[in-house]
Parts: sequence; C-alpha cells; structure tokens
Amino acid sequence: MAEIHIHLAETTIDGPGSSRRVVEAGECPELAAHRIARLGMDIATAPYRRVRMRPGGSFVMACLGGEGRVLLEGRWQRVTEGMVCMAPPRVVNAFYAVKGRPWRIGWVRYDEPAPVAPLVGAESPVRIREGATEFGRALEGLLAEWAASRDPKLIHHWVGLVQGMVRRMVQPWQVHDRVWKLWEEVGRRLVEPWDLDALAAACHMSGEHLRRLCQRELGRSPMQHLAFIRIQRAKQMLESSDEKMEAVAQDVGYENGLAFSRAFKRVVGMSPSEYRAGR
Repeated sequence: MAEIHIHLAETTIDGPGSSRRVVEAGECPELAAHRIARLGMDIATAPYRRVRMRPGGSFVMACLGGEGRVLLEGRWQRVTEGMVCMAPPRVVNAFYAVKGRPWRIGWVRYDEPAPVAPLVGAESPVRIREGATEFGRALEGLLAEWAASRDPKLIHHWVGLVQGMVRRMVQPWQVHDRVWKLWEEVGRRLVEPWDLDALAAACHMSGEHLRRLCQRELGRSPMQHLAFIRIQRAKQMLESSDEKMEAVAQDVGYENGLAFSRAFKRVVGMSPSEYRAGR
C-alpha cells in the first residue's frame, strides 16, 4: 500500500465515522497525580490523522484493531493489532488511518516539562508486541467508569492500572540483564566510537543475537538504539545549557556538527537549533 504524503505541521483531521472517548487531567485529578495530561480510545477511519510538532510529554499508543501508520524516529511504520508504540516528549508525533477497516487505538499523553524526567526515555522501546490487550482493557475499564458513576475509589484503581501497564511497557528490555547493563554502560560512555561488534563484545554475545534481542525488545537495531540514546542526551543538553552545537555533538559521540544535525533532525523532526529555540 502506497504511503500518503503528510506535511509535518500541527494537524487534527477526523475521518467519517471516527469517534473518541477521552478523559482530561483538568477533569480527573487522579491523572494529574501521574503527570497524565489526557488519555482515551479512538476509532479512526481515513483520512483521520494527527500531527503534533512538539508535544509536551511522553506518548504511548496501543493498536487494538485494524491498522495505521505511525511516524517513529523519522520513519513511517505500519502498526497492526497487538502493537504498542511510544515516543518521548518534544519529538514530532504523527499518525494516520489507512483505508479499510477502522483503526482502534488506546493512548496516553503525559505532561512532562523540562527538566522532568520523561517516562519514555533513552531506555524505552519504540515499538513492541507485548501488553496491548491488557493496556486496552485497563483503558476500557477507566473510560466506562468515567462515563457512568465516576466512583473515586474505582477511578483511582483504574488509573493505577493504566499507569502500571505503561510503566511495564516502557522498560520491557530490562528483563534481559546483559542487555540492560550494556545500555547503562553505553550511556556512561557515549563519546566512544561504538559499532555493532563493540556493543556485542561489551555484553558477551554475538552481534546477530544482540540484533535479534534489540529488535524484539526495543523495535530498533542496536545501532538505531545507540543513536536514540545519543539524541535523547543531546535534547537534555540543548534544553539545559547554551553549549555550542559542535560541543554538544562531540559530548554525545558525533564526530562533527553536520552528522549530529542530520541524526537529530531524523529522530526529532527538527534541527538542533530549532529545538533549542523552542525551549
């Protein structure tokens, strides 16, 4: 199926028959206690699309039926039933429904202004195939109670379940001790010229085995995850300091500013200078 061209500017379009159930933090203090800005479930039909250029918090979405396309770290990816996608704050989010049967999604958007540590961070996957069903059930329970009695005790219960599901999904790779320790070590030594062989040697496994683990647990190759960690660190530096771009590039492991700028724009959706200007 051919991809459609989407101009990356703030966009909200609903297709015929699309519907949304949503709860906002302004109405539900239990959400605000977890820094959840809003959550909900959508039934989306083409040409439904959303583009958020600089969202203020982490975003987690589960596909509960049908399929759609999601822009993840600069690449349009097909998302089908059972998949969970996630993105850190202040990175372009974009997604749309494709023609065919309706796309059902459950989602949570957080409010995490800098310097709050985001729930979806450098250790998080981009796309996984675990937890979508359970996450959807928790969201469904919360939305049903919100539409009916709004019992405070039950709302507290359902919000806690949703938050627990999200926390488990954003760090699934930590069940693999060697991989978890590898990425902790990489985070401490970002300036080193890591390649696949060096990453594999650091966790005492073959490059192919590491690649399979990372694809399964993170939805990224090891080198793609290395780039993601570097860009997340660069975002923090751009938000909290006035260091020159060349210095930021070198501090996170890029040889020069041009390579850094290209990688940053691919992952974040804007140049480092544009990102800093919007802080």
